[in-house]
Amino acid sequence: MSTQGQTSTEYIVHHLTNLKVGTGFWSLHLDTLIISGLLGMMVFGLMWRVARGATAGVPGPLQNFIEMTVNMIDAQVRDTFHGKSELITPLAITIFVWVFVMNAMDLIPVDFLPSLLGLTGVPYLKVVPTTDPNATFAMSITVFLLMMFYNLKVKGFGGYTREVLTVPFGKWLFPINIMFRVIEDLAKPISLALRLFGNMYAGEMVFILIALLGLAQPLLAVPWAIFHILIITLQAFVFMMLTIVYMAMAHESH
Repeated sequence: MSTQGQTSTEYIVHHLTNLKVGTGFWSLHLDTLIISGLLGMMVFGLMWRVARGATAGVPGPLQNFIEMTVNMIDAQVRDTFHGKSELITPLAITIFVWVFVMNAMDLIPVDFLPSLLGLTGVPYLKVVPTTDPNATFAMSITVFLLMMFYNLKVKGFGGYTREVLTVPFGKWLFPINIMFRVIEDLAKPISLALRLFGNMYAGEMVFILIALLGLAQPLLAVPWAIFHILIITLQAFVFMMLTIVYMAMAHESH
């Protein structure tokens, strides 16, 4: 899309509006669903294909890169998670890789895909799924549900209830213990989702503002894009590490 015929405010609002169907709470953000789904199928399909064709000899560049990524994540899981579960490492790999590629969509020029699809009649398009709180909350709530599942599976209903009632101040102060536990558990998915959303939304907003500067765009966009690679990677890593920590806490008893 072009800035011609638009004010700066209209341009910014246009780029921050999701393509959606429905209204209110029950609306679906089609761009978030489609782009995140396509990215997931592409990157994990590629990883599956490389794994199927992996060789024991000297690996190719792509196989070597994927092995390095998997080994790095596996090392983080081994250092942080001391329970017994075959799900945690695949979960951590999925989160890091998927969040990273969704974040990386921020490096595509802000007008490129919206303008391209605008030729086919698509009125709005947000190309970075992690700038949509619906996506980040969907992931964080999934992590929260897994955390609750493992709390009950590992500790049992009685053990988990006893932990909620007695930690940290003992059984005689169980109302305060419950209040602290509710606050702690609710803060985990909320902070997990808002941290990722806030950082990526702010980065996208900077790119949009740079796009309004005309001839000065290259002078600012390239340095910001280089710096933003660090943010993209860091946010994926933080989301993954906090997930591992939450899973580790669910497997441990006081």
